[in-house]
Amino acid sequence: MKTSARNQFAGTISHLDIGPVTAQVTLTLAGGGEITAALTAASAQRLALAKGKEAIALVKSSAVVLVTDLAGYQLSARNQLAGTISRVDKGAVNSAIGVTLPGGAVVTAIVTNDSVAALGLAVGKPATAVFKAYAVMLAVASK
Repeated sequence: MKTSARNQFAGTISHLDIGPVTAQVTLTLAGGGEITAALTAASAQRLALAKGKEAIALVKSSAVVLVTDLAGYQLSARNQLAGTISRVDKGAVNSAIGVTLPGGAVVTAIVTNDSVAALGLAVGKPATAVFKAYAVMLAVASK
């Protein structure tokens, strides 16, 4: 599958809760991490989502926020993936930051250069990639 979303994570649906309007789906990644997606119940039914089914979570890099210090705070975003910065590709205005997770998956975030400087983002530093469940799109193999 070709897509413009930089973040593509293959996994298995480990939890599925379909309500009358929305559905919450948790995907367990090969490395053991989890990503939660929120989508309409109609989409979940159209995709025939089921526990144990393989799926791909897609997250645009512009939807990912990097946090370097969560001490004393809790965030409402469901997806909080801690790792180590493995790449800083600086552009004219923004930088692409890669955060390698335990298990080897990499989350890419697009961050302004001002934020890179303010947060001291550099290769080898710990960071947490944060994104809302509604920022996750799911894809499944067609029948």
